[in-house]
Amino acid sequence: MCCESKRRFLLLYATQKGQAKAIAEEIWQQAGAHGFEADMHCISEMDKYNLETEEDPVVIVISTTGTGDPPDTARKFVKKIQDKTLPPDHFAHLQYGLLGLGDSEYMFFCNGGRTVDRRLQELGAQHFYDTGLADDCVGLELVVDPWIDGLWLALKEALQLQKEKEDMNNAVNPVSSSLSTAPHAVDELKLSSEVQNLKLEDEGARSSDILSQKLDGINLVAPAADTKPSLVHSVPPVSQSALNIPTLPLEYIEVEFQDNQGENPHLSSLISEGTTFEVPVTKAVQLTREDAIKTALLIELDIADTAFDYQPGDAFYVICPNNVSEVEDLLHLLGLSEKGNDLVCVTVKQGTKKKGASRPQHIPERSTLKFILTWCLEIRAIPKKAFLRALVECTSDVGEKRRLQELCSRQGASDYTHFIRDSNVCLLDLLHAFPSCKPPLSLLIEHLPKLQARSYSVSSSDLYQPGRLCFVFNVVEFPASPSRAVSRKGVCTGWLAELVAPLLHPSKNSLNTKGESSLIEKISIFPRPNNAFHLPADPSVPFIMVGPGTGISPFIGFLQHRQKLREKHTDWEFGETWLFFGCRHQDRDYLFKQVYYELRCFVENGTLTHLKVCFSRDSSTAEVAPPKYVQDILRLCAKEVARVLLKERGYFYVCGDKKHMADDVSDAVLDILSMEMEADRLEAMKVLAMLREAKRYLQDVWS
Repeated sequence: MCCESKRRFLLLYATQKGQAKAIAEEIWQQAGAHGFEADMHCISEMDKYNLETEEDPVVIVISTTGTGDPPDTARKFVKKIQDKTLPPDHFAHLQYGLLGLGDSEYMFFCNGGRTVDRRLQELGAQHFYDTGLADDCVGLELVVDPWIDGLWLALKEALQLQKEKEDMNNAVNPVSSSLSTAPHAVDELKLSSEVQNLKLEDEGARSSDILSQKLDGINLVAPAADTKPSLVHSVPPVSQSALNIPTLPLEYIEVEFQDNQGENPHLSSLISEGTTFEVPVTKAVQLTREDAIKTALLIELDIADTAFDYQPGDAFYVICPNNVSEVEDLLHLLGLSEKGNDLVCVTVKQGTKKKGASRPQHIPERSTLKFILTWCLEIRAIPKKAFLRALVECTSDVGEKRRLQELCSRQGASDYTHFIRDSNVCLLDLLHAFPSCKPPLSLLIEHLPKLQARSYSVSSSDLYQPGRLCFVFNVVEFPASPSRAVSRKGVCTGWLAELVAPLLHPSKNSLNTKGESSLIEKISIFPRPNNAFHLPADPSVPFIMVGPGTGISPFIGFLQHRQKLREKHTDWEFGETWLFFGCRHQDRDYLFKQVYYELRCFVENGTLTHLKVCFSRDSSTAEVAPPKYVQDILRLCAKEVARVLLKERGYFYVCGDKKHMADDVSDAVLDILSMEMEADRLEAMKVLAMLREAKRYLQDVWS
C-alpha cells in the first residue's frame, strides 16, 4: 500500500460527454471523507496505470455512446482487453467494481459497461462490488447515488481482506471468501431505476458514513394541509427532514475580466471531432401546413466549394448558438449585462485541490463573455445535483438556500426528478425561481457542459443534386410548465427556423432583381459518417424503409440515389423498394406529398416499388378502420415483409422516434417473423438478432 493513513484504490473513467468523468470526480472527492485515496485517471491514459500489475481494488465508471459502443476514450482499452491471445487468468489478481451509464431508450442499454465487465470476467477478474447500471432515461442519480453510498463498505471489506491475505501470506482468494456471490459468476446487479429495487445491504453500517446536512439555523414553518410541493416549495417529510446532501464540489476555475475588447476564436477551434465547413443556406421550404401540430422544415446547403463528402444515410453536425434573448437574460441575472463584450481570461485556480484540474477544452483561454455564453456552454442543460449543491453557497435567502439543499439531497430525490429533470428546468429557470442566487461566472464554467453540436440525417444524394446537401427537421417546442414559466423552442431547431425565416417569407427588401432572396446566411457543419446506415452494396437486393414523420429524411436521399443509378446503369438489376410512411393528417403533415420532391414521382418512374402510408389522426367512415401507424401497415404486409427478409435476404431500415415508434416497429417485425416462420417468439427474436448482427436490420433513431 502506498499510503498508511489513506487506503488506495484505482479509479478509472471512460466518458463521451463528461457524465462518467463528473461521477468519477464525485467518487474521488468523497473518498477522502471515507478514509480512502482514489488514484483517478481517464481510462485512455494507459501510461499512468497498469491493470496487469494492479494490486488494489479498481473502480470503473463508463458510459455508452452511439448504438451501444464504449465511449471514444475507451476504444484503445477495449481493443487491448479484447485481444484473443490473452489467457483466461490474465486478470485473476484483479478486484473491481463497475458502474455503467446508459439510456434504456436505446436497445443496447449500458453496452459500453457490459462489454468491459463481461471481458474482465472472461479474463479472470473478480467483483469486489456488484455492477451498477444507471439509466439516463429516468435519472442516473437513482442508481448512481446508492451505488456510491454502498461503495465505501465494499472497498473497506476488500482492502481488509487484502491486508489479511498479505499478513497470512496464503492463497486465500479475498473475493470468494468475503462475498456471498459465486466467485466466477458475473452477478451483474442491474441496480434498477425503479426505486423499490434499490435495496442496499448493511444500511445501518453505511448510514454512519453518510454526511448529513442538519437543520441548524433554519426555521421550518408547517405548511397548510392542502399545500402541494413545487420547484420553490417543499412539504413534509422533505421540508422537515435532516438532509443527506452531496459534498461541495471543489472550485478550480479562475476568471479575470479585461476591459479591452478583442477577437473571439473561430468556431472551428471549439470542435475536436473533425474539419468544420462554413456553408451558405441556399433554400428553405416548409413541408407542413401552418395548422399542423409540428412545423417541419427542409434546408438546402451549398457544399460545392468545400471538401465535404457524404453518402445517403450519413448524418452531420450543425454548430449552433444559444438563444440570444436567453443569453441576455442570463447576463442580466448574473449582474454582468455591462460586461458582455469584455474579454474574459479563464485559467485554473492556483492552489485548487481538484485532482488533474484543467481549463475545459471547450472554453477558450481568451474570449468575450458573450462568446462563452453563446457558443461554449449548454445553458439549457438540466443542472446536476453537484451544481445545485454549489449554487447553495451562492444563495443568500435562507428559505431559498434550504430548498436548493432539498433538491440536491437524497430525501429530495423525487422532487429533483419531478421539478427539475422531468420539467427540463435549466440554470435560467433556477435563477428566476431563486432570485437571491448569484453564482460567479467561474461556477458556470465548472458545471455547465459543452454546448453540443446537433446531429441531423442527410436528406439528399450528391448524385441527384451535386454540390447540395439537404436535411429535414421538426422545430422542437417545449411548452411552459409549473416549474418553467416560459415556452421555448429547441436550441438548434429554433435558431435554424429563425435563421431561414426570410427565405420562407421573403419581403420585397430581401429579393434581388430576379425575385430571389438576396440574403445569404451561413452555418458551420462537420461530418458524422454512418458506417452502416447505407444502401445495400448490391443494387439487386430488395430493401424496406420505415420512416414516419421526419424519419423519412434519409430515405429521400436513398431514393434520389437509386433513381440516378437506374438512369445511369440501365443494364443493372435493381431490387424492389418499400417505403412505409405515417403522419397525423394527410392534408397537413404528409411530408413530400406535394412540396419540394413528390414521392409519387419516385413511384411513377419505378424507383419506389411500393409506397404505404397511414394517417393517425384522420377520421374514417370506412367499415374497416384503416391502419393508423406504420407498424399496423407492416402487419398488413406480413407475407411480403417476411419474403424480403427471409427468402430474398433483403434489408430493413428504420428511422425516426425511438420511444414512440422504433420499438413498436421491432415488435411488429417479431410478430411477422414468428407468424410467417410458424415459430415461437423466442425463435423470432433470434432471427431478428441475426439480422441486426448482419447489418440487415438497421436503425437511425432518436429519443
